[in-house]
Amino acid sequence: MKKSVKEKLKKIRMLMLDIDGVMTDGRIIMDDEGRELKNFNVRDGHGLKVMQRYGIKVAIITGRQSNLVRHRAKDLDIKDVYQKVFNKKEVFEKILKKHKLSPDETAFIGDDIVDIPVLNRVGFSVAVADAVDVVKKQVDYITSHKGGKGAVREVCEMILKAQEKWPEIAARYEFPMD
Repeated sequence: MKKSVKEKLKKIRMLMLDIDGVMTDGRIIMDDEGRELKNFNVRDGHGLKVMQRYGIKVAIITGRQSNLVRHRAKDLDIKDVYQKVFNKKEVFEKILKKHKLSPDETAFIGDDIVDIPVLNRVGFSVAVADAVDVVKKQVDYITSHKGGKGAVREVCEMILKAQEKWPEIAARYEFPMD
């Protein structure tokens, strides 16, 4: 891990996420009744739960409104959930105030142009591997995994490793360190 990236990650106290294309693969499946389905990656969810256990908060900022997101957030014990957001930067500023955070203490994972205003403001900006090109050009880091396919878990592990929490996690789950 580059020293400059590690220094940014050490400061992170909250990870903020988009949903469609980040927590999911970006597809929305609808049945004949108009009911929506999304696929969430269980390993992404576990990464978020582990981060929360180590004091790193998680927030969701998404442009769409979906009961599925509310259910997934509840399942992951994510309290800060903002849906149907047209101005993500404005919501980002509210979150900073609410949690008394500076931008340097936050990270955001995005995939599309609506995420750029927040990506430009956070301490550590991330695009998933299959993000649109203009987003990839704006960020500190591009994941090796696609949205909904482990990108969130990848970032969770990076943060935990940079903050030197990984040895304790490895001991807890009885796996060797890399």
